[in-house]
Amino acid sequence: MIVLRDEKRIAQLARIGQIVSLVGLLALVAGLLFIFLGENPYLFLYQLVALVVGFGLSQVGLYLSHRYLRRPRLDQVLDKAAGKFARKDGRLYHYLLPASHVLLLPVGVVVLVAKYQGGRITAKGDHWTQGGIGMRRFFGREGLGNPTREAEAQAAKMVAMIREAAPNAADVPVLPVIVFTTPNLDNLDVKESRIPATHAAKLSAVLRQQTQALKPLPKADYDALRAAFDAKAAHLIEETVNADAE
Repeated sequence: MIVLRDEKRIAQLARIGQIVSLVGLLALVAGLLFIFLGENPYLFLYQLVALVVGFGLSQVGLYLSHRYLRRPRLDQVLDKAAGKFARKDGRLYHYLLPASHVLLLPVGVVVLVAKYQGGRITAKGDHWTQGGIGMRRFFGREGLGNPTREAEAQAAKMVAMIREAAPNAADVPVLPVIVFTTPNLDNLDVKESRIPATHAAKLSAVLRQQTQALKPLPKADYDALRAAFDAKAAHLIEETVNADAE
């Protein structure tokens, strides 16, 4: 499997995550220190602004840190999990296309929606719940949200891109799959999810199940998709070619 990702971009976003988190923490601390301003009539306003800014920046830093700083990163987990299925003929694109993680196969396109959240996760149709994390939900935890809507949104973005960049392949199957990457989940009950969902350890089986009934794409369609996707990674491919030449 060929994996394409922009390591420089990932490093930059990781660094931004660190800086934003630090600034957010400093803003929260500043809000506490404002109490020493005494009888300043604007004290409450200063504290409120510091709280809002600090909390907002902390959430942004948290979002970036979970995606670009934690080890293994989401994309690294997907490399291993998807590679078991698409070892020979897959092309995996990370943070290069409208969807964060996209697997191009000879039979279609798979949008992998990676979720790191833990606890007891249950899905029934489009309804998701997360339990078993107690007070951790209030400290350094990004909410689970609605993976179904997230997967549909990312798949829709890929469909729009394909229609624009490779219109001849507009009817290619675009399959969203939700993948949980946390090594040890308390409980993952996603059999009733409307969109296929699984743990990374079982991704290979789910991909096989989702694609086994699909016919190989016409060569022209596959080549058009690959060209459109590779165009977004042209700088990476060029760097690889130059490195090989040296």
